Amino acid sequence: MTAMISASELGLALGPEIPARERPVLLDVRYKLGGPPGLPEYAAGHLPGAVYVDLDSELAAPAGPGGRHPLPDADVFGTAMRRAGVSHDRDVVVYDAGQGWSSARAWWLLRWAGHERTRVLDGGLAAWAGELTEEVPAPSEGDFVPRPGGLPTLDADAAARLARSGVLLDARAGERYRGEVEPIDPVAGHIPGAVSAPTSENLRDDGRLRPVAELAAHYAELGVEPGAEVGVYCGSGVSAAQEVLALAEIGVAAALYPGSWSGWTADRTRPVATGPQPG
Repeated sequence: MTAMISASELGLALGPEIPARERPVLLDVRYKLGGPPGLPEYAAGHLPGAVYVDLDSELAAPAGPGGRHPLPDADVFGTAMRRAGVSHDRDVVVYDAGQGWSSARAWWLLRWAGHERTRVLDGGLAAWAGELTEEVPAPSEGDFVPRPGGLPTLDADAAARLARSGVLLDARAGERYRGEVEPIDPVAGHIPGAVSAPTSENLRDDGRLRPVAELAAHYAELGVEPGAEVGVYCGSGVSAAQEVLALAEIGVAAALYPGSWSGWTADRTRPVATGPQPG
């Protein structure tokens, strides 16, 4: 199943002639790094039937040595998904109002936890031309039980090895990769051997994902060839999920380093590279 669904496709799937049980579960995962929680924005207007899911408390564990957004405890994540009505036999569509980072994080977690019928609204909330509502739904509890391991992950040591033996992509902005600025983490730079691949390069001007042929050509230029072993990291494992999603669209099963740069730099003994080159 493709990772994306267009606004027009979603509109058809939510049509009044579709039985309620056959409509996809909608998850609103709006989030802004360093900004206010997405809940007030959700309360001001969301897709009809959408349930708000909080990234910091339900799509991540508390920050610690493993990074700013470690993977959530499976029980905590499962409880949040069941509260939202997620079941094993029902499609899920996730959306946000940004660059698709938090929705991709939710997509990645659900796929990682064994729910393969999950897609992201292409272009996010801005692409939706239908009505919004302030009504908060009360869905029947779902039956989804996470089975972690459905998608590959890396720890710090594996990320370091992959940077030497395969292709490790750094999904952060180029200036952070080069070490020119670091607004969040204590050390600037990148993992030695990693290749700069900002997530902004995955999107069209309107926020939708670039066509598959364009993505394939883009990643080929970065060294992602058929059969290559590929991993992705960012600052805390959120925006990197959007890069994993883009790679999945071109048939590349990339591994996510959940700790990412925040986890890497938590250990001050790990090497750091700066400048435009991987080394």
